[in-house]
Amino acid sequence: MKQSTIRITKEFKFEMAHALKGYDGPCKNIHGHSYELSVTISGKPINDENNPKLGMVMDFGELKKIVRREVVDLFDHALVLNSSMNTDLLKSLSKNFEKVILTDYQPTSEMMIIDFARRISAELPSHVTLKYMLLRETVTSFAEWYADEN
Repeated sequence: MKQSTIRITKEFKFEMAHALKGYDGPCKNIHGHSYELSVTISGKPINDENNPKLGMVMDFGELKKIVRREVVDLFDHALVLNSSMNTDLLKSLSKNFEKVILTDYQPTSEMMIIDFARRISAELPSHVTLKYMLLRETVTSFAEWYADEN
């Protein structure tokens, strides 16, 4: 049988708060979302009869471990802020809350999905590639990342 390239997707959910520095609307205030992240990888199913992962592009459990370690466990129930915000504010928040993440970018869905793609890609085995990600911020709003556009 011809070796086909197959895409597999795993979905994740996490809660996160953020505020957008300098934004001209209500999102300049600290607020939270129930995020949904879909991660799609591509590769050829393993055809080695001696490999316990025979027939799999990648074990869904292994993909889950990578995404949880690199994204979900870090960002779940965290407050994410642009590190260029007011220094006194950042110090106060970091002192009063245990999970404050400071980024070198504006923590929009668009910028976070770029960061997440970089983090996940770096940890994937060499025989698979990250092809697509979707980060849903609300029921009606999401950002998408495509490998062939980046």
